Amino acid sequence: MDQLARQLGVAPDQALPALVGGMEANAREPGGETSLAEAIGQHDDGLLDGGIDLDQVDIDDGQKIVGHVFGDNRDQVISRLGGGAKESMMSSLLPMLAPLVMSFLAKKAGGGAGGSGTRSTGGGGIGDLLGGLLGGGSGGGGLEDLLGGLLGGGRKG
Repeated sequence: MDQLARQLGVAPDQALPALVGGMEANAREPGGETSLAEAIGQHDDGLLDGGIDLDQVDIDDGQKIVGHVFGDNRDQVISRLGGGAKESMMSSLLPMLAPLVMSFLAKKAGGGAGGSGTRSTGGGGIGDLLGGLLGGGSGGGGLEDLLGGLLGGGRKG
């Protein structure tokens, strides 16, 4: 994944905070946490197992996730993250990262389409997990943990 990021000229550590932050904002909307938990439950929690195989990433699903996360602000977010010439590269990177983030969240939440666990949507649920990834709340290991999961050893691609 880091090789792909170098090719595109953008780093996942620029896109991940925006993606996770957008998910956290959506989770705080009325009904948002339940909706996000349902979406996470539909994603394979094993997508990151053994490293990343970009051929397994569903880019169309990623486009939908990015659309749901940023809504009408999608282009503005991409412009801000990409900064000019890198906009099209960021536009390509976000849909690749989105399914990977959903898989990571499915694993952290206790299961998704590929797992056998149950997810929690009550207090201390998805909103806290996302807040923990961003450095607040108590549910995650921070973006470093997410980046480590995405870019850790044994990666492919």
